[in-house]
Amino acid sequence: MSEQNHLQTSLTPTLLWGLGVGYVISGMYFGWNVGLEKGGTLGMAVATALVVIMYVCFTMGYAELACAIPKAGGVSDYATRALGKDLGFIAGIAQVCEFVLAPPAIAVGIGAHVNLFFPSIPAIYVAIGVYILFTLLNIIGVKLAATFEFFVTFLAVAGLILFAGITIGEISFENLSRNSLPNGWAGVWGAIPFAIWFFLGIEGLANAAEESQNPQKDLTRGFGSAMLTLVILCIMTFVGSVGVGGWEAVVFKTDGTVSDSPLPLALGKLVGESATLYSLVIVFGLFGLTASFHGLLMAAGRATFEMGRIGNLPSWLGAVNPSFKTPANALIANMVFGILILLSNTAADIIVLSVLGALTLYCFGTVSVLRLRQVEPDLKRPFLVPLYPWVPLCALVLAVLALVAVVISNGMLAVYYSGTLAVAFVLYKVFVRR
Repeated sequence: MSEQNHLQTSLTPTLLWGLGVGYVISGMYFGWNVGLEKGGTLGMAVATALVVIMYVCFTMGYAELACAIPKAGGVSDYATRALGKDLGFIAGIAQVCEFVLAPPAIAVGIGAHVNLFFPSIPAIYVAIGVYILFTLLNIIGVKLAATFEFFVTFLAVAGLILFAGITIGEISFENLSRNSLPNGWAGVWGAIPFAIWFFLGIEGLANAAEESQNPQKDLTRGFGSAMLTLVILCIMTFVGSVGVGGWEAVVFKTDGTVSDSPLPLALGKLVGESATLYSLVIVFGLFGLTASFHGLLMAAGRATFEMGRIGNLPSWLGAVNPSFKTPANALIANMVFGILILLSNTAADIIVLSVLGALTLYCFGTVSVLRLRQVEPDLKRPFLVPLYPWVPLCALVLAVLALVAVVISNGMLAVYYSGTLAVAFVLYKVFVRR
């Protein structure tokens, strides 16, 4: 790797924790509540439990790969090494789909939260504005971006703890059990994409491997501490939101439309929309959405950058800015594409498309763990997934089942996603491999 294409090394274990939690934490503040409409309290709870098991098992295997092969491409590099260039390309495109599509969905949530305070400002203007602002922040430098990420993540975690403290005394079993399975057990399948939204993005921590000061040790700590934090926050948020007024109260607004702000809806029932605590949680929610939006911009930039650096996408995407040592071209390209997506889709559809990319990544990543153990048994692995091969096999089975569930529940979106992979692969075979 030439010096000109080498990323700056400056991330500490604390900053990696901030990235791992920050990538994901917006999923606690918005998006997940749509799953309640599909599955009700019980259906969403079952879907979330299965997703938690999948993520715990997956992150253990992914940490093994990230420590053994600390490169910015993440699953693209792992799958290429384990399964060959063709499958590595497909895995890389799936990763780009996940990380490039997730930020527009979060930008919609940011716009919705700001609109609660300033109804005269259209949410779409806010979304485009934050895209430009945080892309520039990412271009300026990774340490500055990661420090900012840690700061807003810390505030977002504090907001969820505050929300839990306000709601814990008002939770009732009646609210949790009322109409808990409105669509039968089939609702579990429909709820899975939105249960995944609770944790989607933590795999982006692997894409920061090249910029970690000691990736062989720090990435294991980052994955473990971030996942533990997120599971605790998920339980607190889910039970606190639904327990104060039933699942319908955090899904539907007064006009009957689906809300992008479930926590303010729950608090509005308790303290009123004019209360200081209500406004404070909205502000903390903005920090959470900002943390994930900004963090996923970082991960998307690294994923696109690596695809350009190895020649799977145009080579100018793999260039490093000589002054800031950041993947500026990839970040700008992702911003332009993200804004176009933002203008043409709803948040729910974008979430599903991003989840399809994520589940494809999880399948490729877990298969790479198993394959590399066979073909490269002597590869230096600073961290070994426990209970091998059962833990990665559990992750693979659950990831495949979740992928099938999402495809069945969202047939047309699955067609769009599959078509994107197919067209990209054909272009790759015709132009890149030739």
